[in-house]
Amino acid sequence: MVLTGTLVNGLAIIVAACIGLLVRGIPERVKTTVMQAIALAVVVLGIDMGLKSEQFLVVIGSLVIGGLIGEKLDLEKRLNQVGAFIERKLGSKEEGSVAKAFVTTTLIYVVGAMAVLGALDSGLRGDHSVLYTKAMLDGFSAIIFTSTLGIGVIFSAIPVVLYQGGIAILATQINAYVPSELMDMFIVEMTATGGVMIVAIGLNILGVLQIRVANLLPSILVVAVLVTGIYLI
Repeated sequence: MVLTGTLVNGLAIIVAACIGLLVRGIPERVKTTVMQAIALAVVVLGIDMGLKSEQFLVVIGSLVIGGLIGEKLDLEKRLNQVGAFIERKLGSKEEGSVAKAFVTTTLIYVVGAMAVLGALDSGLRGDHSVLYTKAMLDGFSAIIFTSTLGIGVIFSAIPVVLYQGGIAILATQINAYVPSELMDMFIVEMTATGGVMIVAIGLNILGVLQIRVANLLPSILVVAVLVTGIYLI
């Protein structure tokens, strides 16, 4: 089934988050150290992804244009509103905690290249190995995130399933319309653009900056437009 990998990924986040809730009695200083370690690892991962670009002007242009679109739509605010809605329904005592956990982990789980590449593999070839690997990575990190950020992490499984599932379903039709060379170009530049956003997420977790990363998400779509334009020229 085309959605198998996506569903396994979502289930892994939910199960891991439940485990994370059971190990929340961790001293505050340990939580801080663990979160800082995760943030540093996220930054390094983002840098590695960003350096894969073969046309960095595409990355810059995509982030600028995507950022303008994202600010106009105010996607960060909308994601936070979803988190706040969940928070109200759960009756959380710590205002903003559920929203923060939901937004932070949603961005980490959907912005990465593995989300797109894995979903494309599921749709194009029926190969779910990339998403199975991502499920393990997301599951492990979900345990840590939940033990430090709280129950909001579990709800990130919803956008992960919708996002990856949508890509997988669309990918079943993509071969008929998109040349493989164009797809390869898109994946490279999309990976680099996503890498810059991953770095921003890491800096946010560290508290170094407060970047509205969700408002940069349209950059992924802009990458597709710019790369297509370059390919056709």
